[in-house]
Amino acid sequence: MSDDAPAETVNAGEEAHFRALERLYAAAPVNHLFESRLEVAQAGVARIRFTVDGRSHHAAGAAHGTIYFKMLDDAAFYAANSLVSDRFLLTTAFNLLLTRPIRGGPVVAEGRWVSGRRRVLVADARLVDGEGEEVARGTGTFMRSRFALSSLPGYAGVGAE
Repeated sequence: MSDDAPAETVNAGEEAHFRALERLYAAAPVNHLFESRLEVAQAGVARIRFTVDGRSHHAAGAAHGTIYFKMLDDAAFYAANSLVSDRFLLTTAFNLLLTRPIRGGPVVAEGRWVSGRRRVLVADARLVDGEGEEVARGTGTFMRSRFALSSLPGYAGVGAE
């Protein structure tokens, strides 16, 4: 993953957008099934912190692939959507590489914007376990939707930049 995320100074509008994205994430019904917390610290970068336990295990006692996909997709998605303040993005494609099983403990999904800002954006994400080892990575493409961010629960009430 590259450290080429935009180095722009966070202004008040960006800060409000980042906090609204965090509220949007928390408000999504699917996130009530996956205990996790989104952090958007700067444009083009997002982190999701969560803990793997037996509730997400497959029959062989490690995290099911759904948790890998969900957290990688979400981290990459929010890294990309942190650069878009008017529209909700949609995932159009996502590729995964699962390298190690996660049996339990804290995990961080780290997402970074790679390219694109108009219609299609590309972002990478990786999962890092509690020992600091990368256990998976993914790359997604995201496209602007017709949904205004300001119309969505959790985001509503925040002015666009």
